[in-house]
Amino acid sequence: MSRPMRLKLLLPREILIDEPVLKVRVEAGEGSLTLLPRHIDYVTALTPGLLSYVDLAGDETFLAVDAGILVKCRDEVFVSTRNAVRGPDLGSLRETVRREFETMDERERMSRDALARLEADFVRRFMELEQ
Repeated sequence: MSRPMRLKLLLPREILIDEPVLKVRVEAGEGSLTLLPRHIDYVTALTPGLLSYVDLAGDETFLAVDAGILVKCRDEVFVSTRNAVRGPDLGSLRETVRREFETMDERERMSRDALARLEADFVRRFMELEQ
């Protein structure tokens, strides 16, 4: 058996995964891609989709990832993305992603509402200064 790779999945606020793996499968602009320990070094832009990896015990784990960058350098694979959600299997991952996106949509709506209030207040105060 070949030497494993170290997978590091980096999010803006945390390192979600940092463990040895036997295989990594991702979706990139050029299609689905599988990386094994002896493959050449590689850099690619990731599209939103699935990332899976096989750990040393042979178990496969699935994640939904946002767009990002993947860098394979020797025996390390770095994935940097804004969002990633882990699930034990594809069925539960779909439900987890749905819940996460609903939460994100609600937060984005609240942020847009707050920004609109700030802009309206700014314009009102600016108009008061002109008078």
